[in-house]
Amino acid sequence: MSSTTELPTPAVEDVTDPKEIHDRGYVVLCWDDPVNLMPYVTHVFRQVFGWDRERAEKHMREVHEEGKSVLVQENFEKAEFYVHELQKYSLTATLEPSE
Repeated sequence: MSSTTELPTPAVEDVTDPKEIHDRGYVVLCWDDPVNLMPYVTHVFRQVFGWDRERAEKHMREVHEEGKSVLVQENFEKAEFYVHELQKYSLTATLEPSE
């Protein structure tokens, strides 16, 4: 008589490919600050993103009234580029993974 013993199946962890993290997208946020004037923020948005005045003013108002605005959703490299561009104009900008 032979008895067979079942071995437990090992748990398999999900491994996240670093490329997948970057491909999920990131949002670029601009935060309110006590330094930059509203017309200046509108000007910067138009320069960096090429937006028309209406769209730039909409986001400027969100920053001013709500404390922040989600400006764009891009891949990691492009989002990081936009953050650096906004920071060159002395705006407070960050990027976060999109949800």
